[in-house]
Amino acid sequence: MDDARLTSAMLVGLLIRRAQAQGGFAMVLAKGDPTSGVILIQTAERGVESGLFERIPDYEKGGYRLIPCGGADPAARADYLERRRRNDRDLWIIELDVPNAEQFAAETIC
Repeated sequence: MDDARLTSAMLVGLLIRRAQAQGGFAMVLAKGDPTSGVILIQTAERGVESGLFERIPDYEKGGYRLIPCGGADPAARADYLERRRRNDRDLWIIELDVPNAEQFAAETIC
């Protein structure tokens, strides 16, 4: 991996500004380490929660990718978020409400 990379805080800011520019909504639910905190994206469409994704390194192709995490139903995802936040205070949790939120996030921060 290249040593020059954007910080987590910069990526989160970019995601929020791009969502707002597209007429969507994005909000920081938990602020993590500004330099290298893990980023979780809680996706929604028109206020209905649709998934939870983690940005991880893609060692095969280079760069990053999003993977689903936390389970299929909202209660399981909420429990997962609570556990992750309790165990990793450097974790960012971002709520993203735009059409095709997973693809939007991947195009923006991966």
